[in-house]
Amino acid sequence: MIEFEKTVEITEKKSKFYGYLLLCENEENLKNAVAFLKSEHKKATHICWAVRMEHPFFEKAVDDGEPSGTAGRPILNVLQKKGLQNVVVFVVRYFGGIKLGAGGLVRIYSKVAGELVK
Repeated sequence: MIEFEKTVEITEKKSKFYGYLLLCENEENLKNAVAFLKSEHKKATHICWAVRMEHPFFEKAVDDGEPSGTAGRPILNVLQKKGLQNVVVFVVRYFGGIKLGAGGLVRIYSKVAGELVK
């Protein structure tokens, strides 16, 4: 079981987005959290995320099947703008049947991340 700092749920055009904020100081914590979410959300369409670590400096954004740059990068941009370190934001998506388009995806992934880091 992973203890998340904060969670949110947002519905956008029938798709459900579940956001998770986790303090993360090493890649082992990150790998464990990814594995945990994959086991908890087996039927999810996408599990996108972004991480920023301070020592050693490490940033990564993962789109997990969403169009390139529409999920992980917007999440990472929120973390960068807030100046957050040693944190990972996950956004789990269950596709609701209505395509959001690239702009819609960027907006919703940014929105979920923004809600988590308020």
